[in-house]
Amino acid sequence: MSLLNLTPRDYQKAIFKTTMGANTLVVLPTGLGKTLIALMLVVERQKAFPGSKALFLAPTRPLVEQHLNYFKKNLPELFATLEIFTGSVDAEKRRKLFQRADIIFSTPQCIANDLKSCLYSLDEVSLIIIDEAHRCLKNYSYTYVVNKYKEQAKNQRILGLTASPGSDSEIVREICRHLDIKEIELRTRDSADVAPYLQNLDFTKTEVDFPKEFLEIKVLLQRIFDGCVDKLRSRNLLFGVANKIILLKLQGNLFSRMQQKDFNALIGVSLTAQAIKISHALELLETQTLSGLSEYLNSLIKQAEEKKSKAVVNLVNSGEFKAALLSLKRLQERGIEHPKINALYELINSELKENKNAKFIVFTQFRETASTISLNLSRMENARPSVFVGQAKKTNSSGSKTSGLNQKEQKEIIEKFKSGDVNILIATSIGEEGLDIPEVSAVIFYEPIPSAIRKIQRAGRTARLAPGKLFILITKDTRDVAHHYASAARERKMHRTIGQIKDELKTQNKTKTLDYFRS
Repeated sequence: MSLLNLTPRDYQKAIFKTTMGANTLVVLPTGLGKTLIALMLVVERQKAFPGSKALFLAPTRPLVEQHLNYFKKNLPELFATLEIFTGSVDAEKRRKLFQRADIIFSTPQCIANDLKSCLYSLDEVSLIIIDEAHRCLKNYSYTYVVNKYKEQAKNQRILGLTASPGSDSEIVREICRHLDIKEIELRTRDSADVAPYLQNLDFTKTEVDFPKEFLEIKVLLQRIFDGCVDKLRSRNLLFGVANKIILLKLQGNLFSRMQQKDFNALIGVSLTAQAIKISHALELLETQTLSGLSEYLNSLIKQAEEKKSKAVVNLVNSGEFKAALLSLKRLQERGIEHPKINALYELINSELKENKNAKFIVFTQFRETASTISLNLSRMENARPSVFVGQAKKTNSSGSKTSGLNQKEQKEIIEKFKSGDVNILIATSIGEEGLDIPEVSAVIFYEPIPSAIRKIQRAGRTARLAPGKLFILITKDTRDVAHHYASAARERKMHRTIGQIKDELKTQNKTKTLDYFRS
């Protein structure tokens, strides 16, 4: 059977051949056709096991719908019955839909809930596809569904899809164990069989100076942070380096000790909370916007007024905090903002003058930063920016709830981006994972991120069908620099880790084959 409108590339054919013979983890950058490989394998399994089912799982409803639409577009009309599962559909109806469907598209949570309620069994499922497979860890619903599949299915095949499983070898091994992976197929932009299909990606690191005017605030905030850390060390609660991740882990440990009425731990929790809050303030100052920092510091004052915690009361009453806030207000009264904002404006303005039809995705960590960027860019001629964030309600820096965008609003923005009504998408992490966002002329990181997974996902939005550009904004002498080099190092480590685990899997497979023949 030939697929409609599709001709697989050589690397897709090679990867597909592997997936036919064994449970496979496919590691392929965003936009290079993981879904086509899944489609080809679905067709193959349906042929091999007539009457069986395929289950395609993705972590969000928009991704599930995207995969369903791709299959509808590219499968012959009468090849299979396709169904989408959501929690809004009545349970009894889902039971009936499952019985009649050939290919089911769903979030893992929905299937996990159905299996717990014994609505149906996975015994007739001959293929399960796990999109964004790097999430198949610990107690996530993916893990539950896959374990049930391994218990129930008669003719098993598992396909994991991801842009990156990360660089931690133990985490990659855990993913492989959960999915019972026997083969790993890794490709990068530079792989010999991939490179001919891609366009040139021009990378530019845009550095800005950390303003001298910001130094007074930084020194004051750092003094509070160092004071908290020194007290934690003097109480033998903290050893070694102190960063946000270490402090969050320490906080969790101290909370458990508080249950045993440990007075030292009680004081430690307060000190750790203050250090974490100031660490976040320093991050906003160094890498984000002054408006975001102002909102955050004022939210702490509001929390103190409401007596939310002793930690926040102690924090905002400190002389250093009050002095930092005063210095910040003076800068804002002078109209000063983080230099990245102006650098981003100049960068996009220059690109639009060169190509008025250019499209951009600007990635940033925080919603407040996205809003500030959008407001700034909206003043530019030919710029039509739109903020693109997730659904979740979040507490912003001012302490109030932000509602985010529902799925309908997200779709509308993507359609406007496709049509050109919007030409600059300012996205938080929602724009990183597999959503069907059209290719762009340039991807811009407002800040570097230390995660190899997220860096690969972000960069994959350009230079597929046409030459593209990647810009990363970095504030000199700040955590931006460390994060930039950390992500590059972790990406290299990821390649080494996958190579090592591929070799381990080959050795295990050979050993099992020899044991089989010996027995």
